[in-house]
Amino acid sequence: MPDDGKRVPDDGKEALRQAALDYHRLPRPGKLEIRATKPLANGRDLARAYSPGVAEACLEIRADPQTARDYTARGNLVAVVSNGTAVLGLGNIGALASKPVMEGKAVLFKKFANIDCFDIELNESDPEKLADIVCALEPTFGAINLEDIKAPDCFTVERICRERMNIPVFHDDQHGTAIVVGAATTNALRVLGKRFEDIKVVSTGGGAAGIACLDMLLKLGVRRENVWLCDLHGLVHHGREADMTPQKAAYAQGTTPATLLDVIGGADMFLGLSGPGVLTPEMVARMTERPIIFALANPTPEILPDLAREAAPGAIIATGRSDFPNQVNNVLCFPFIFRGALDAGATTINDEMKIACIEGIADLARATTSAEAAAAYHGEEMTFGPDYLIPKPFDPRLMGVVATAVARAAMETGVATRPIADLKAYKDQLDGSVFRSALIMKPVFEASRHAARRIVFAEGEDERVLRTAAAMLEETDDKPILIGRPEVIDVRCRRLGLPIRPDRDFELVNPESDARYRDYWGTYHELMARRGVTPEVARTTIRTNTTAIGAIMVHRGEAESLICGTYGQFLWHLNYVRQILARDGLRPQGALSLMILEDGPLFIADTQVHPDPTPEQVVEAAIGAARHARRFGVTPKVALCSHSQFGNLDTASGIKMRAAMELLDRREPEFAYEGEMHVDAALDPEIRARLLPNGRLDGAANILIFAGTDAASGVRNILKAKARGLEVGPILMGMGNRAHIVTPAITARGLLNMSAIAGTPVQHYS
Repeated sequence: MPDDGKRVPDDGKEALRQAALDYHRLPRPGKLEIRATKPLANGRDLARAYSPGVAEACLEIRADPQTARDYTARGNLVAVVSNGTAVLGLGNIGALASKPVMEGKAVLFKKFANIDCFDIELNESDPEKLADIVCALEPTFGAINLEDIKAPDCFTVERICRERMNIPVFHDDQHGTAIVVGAATTNALRVLGKRFEDIKVVSTGGGAAGIACLDMLLKLGVRRENVWLCDLHGLVHHGREADMTPQKAAYAQGTTPATLLDVIGGADMFLGLSGPGVLTPEMVARMTERPIIFALANPTPEILPDLAREAAPGAIIATGRSDFPNQVNNVLCFPFIFRGALDAGATTINDEMKIACIEGIADLARATTSAEAAAAYHGEEMTFGPDYLIPKPFDPRLMGVVATAVARAAMETGVATRPIADLKAYKDQLDGSVFRSALIMKPVFEASRHAARRIVFAEGEDERVLRTAAAMLEETDDKPILIGRPEVIDVRCRRLGLPIRPDRDFELVNPESDARYRDYWGTYHELMARRGVTPEVARTTIRTNTTAIGAIMVHRGEAESLICGTYGQFLWHLNYVRQILARDGLRPQGALSLMILEDGPLFIADTQVHPDPTPEQVVEAAIGAARHARRFGVTPKVALCSHSQFGNLDTASGIKMRAAMELLDRREPEFAYEGEMHVDAALDPEIRARLLPNGRLDGAANILIFAGTDAASGVRNILKAKARGLEVGPILMGMGNRAHIVTPAITARGLLNMSAIAGTPVQHYS
């Protein structure tokens, strides 16, 4: 294997090799499978899926070819096509050996943009014949991604396909690399305070990616006369005959031979898409004082970053590797440019769409880093600057930002056959497919915008809380109040790249020195004096217990709601919430967890508050859960779950739920409910119909109320671990929205969701 520059011991390299092989081979070979999207369980399904029903779809498409998008998967289907002549750093390994790479590309399409993809490997080295084959695929696919085809053949194949096909054709090795390089260069110049028009660029490698990058830099403003291209034969100059192509000739400089060392002097930017060790420290020293060095050869770059910085300490460096900052990775681009092109029905991917993609990627790197990307790259500092020019591939905002920008450009340039009427709604939809809670949380966020509420966070020094505070200030009118030490919060905000600062952007309560300390412990003592709390205990509690401080602030009217629980046990926090805020008819009635599943939302209660609730407490939890479900736009269907099934067992849970049913019947609530029953009967109306044909619940239940927290919490955790359930909550019911206690597993996105819930006045959903 080639040296990757990391000095991995031989046994370590062998372990990595074996791990990669096992990944591809186990538990089943390959990285892809095909799944049906429609049921095929009986004769009726078969008649619709195949003969005779399928003929109806065929006739519709014959009458109007545009309806193929409506009746088939074509509108979301991309072909990754290669002949294996230029695969990664492996060279011409042939079509069959390229298949693992193409399968991997298909996985990236699905993972990052939810685009279905077939990999197609073709044994054809003649570029014109290869183009003929690709063009013949047009009826099957909505777009074509050409991949790993050697230069100059790739130019021929793409040109012919673009001329003859009426769907987007995109050679990712060229344009994907060029787009990401364009975004990284845009931000590198911003860091340096320079302009495209003024820089000298020296490039090595005249292959497909190198030429496309230079073409893109010219479109962004670099002057043609300021570009110097070198390859294995030295400078590309007029009159040179060795290894020349029309694409290289377009960048010829002068009429005499020269080396890279000869032309590198005074260069503002080095762009390498060639091979290891091409750029030496001596060459770097001849560049400008703070050069831009994009050494993109893989696996070993043209120069390693530490060597480049020895020669130029202020250098801004990007590579193609994930173990160095600023990885130029095509996955930042191709899934999302195809997403926008497919959704807009684009007939091509033009320069305007590519530049829109560049602008979207570059803008995103300058924005606050997403919590999800920070979690995926734990320990890396992701603050815009020399070491963070472009976002990370796992930044979930890429889909919404880039695809929307591409779709807009497609419409503005007239190549969209299905213009998107509402781009904001389109972006919300894309965000909702990435941030799984986005769509169901939308009505809650909308309601929270009608009031600016003060929300105090007990654990204000926590990174997740800091990210949530920054997001609240960007996305809502709510005002975060953080409890924590100002110097700690300030340092962490700077380290995380967050633009917020204590006291400037949000109110801060310093538990060590806040001027209100005496008032706070005095209030706590007044509330608890006849419950065994002495003045000394009150002082100690308020000095050390941030949950108590936050609850006192809500009690005194200095905040409308408290969020706590990012560390510690739920019931410990609940104790102080009860002590201070359970007054004037308010009391904890249960904890409600909203589980977002692939087939829709499912509410579960009580997951935390009452370990063994009474029938009356079960009823309170059911009524509270139904009330909260409505605020998410869900019509409540409540199932009381137990070990007993409609009276067949006199178990403790069955007796309890039977009693709760009787209490609900007396109260005549305005929502559908049924019980007692097993969970499968609650979720499957066919099972329920066999057991109780005249039941009062239609369809599947969407609220499950359990007879104890062990069962409720167990189901919640199983759904999280095995069904990829995403939790919103727990929502503390019965406290008038004055306090919510989360769990230590919550993410920054989860905290933002809880802040929106806390930011909605009770009257909006009661």
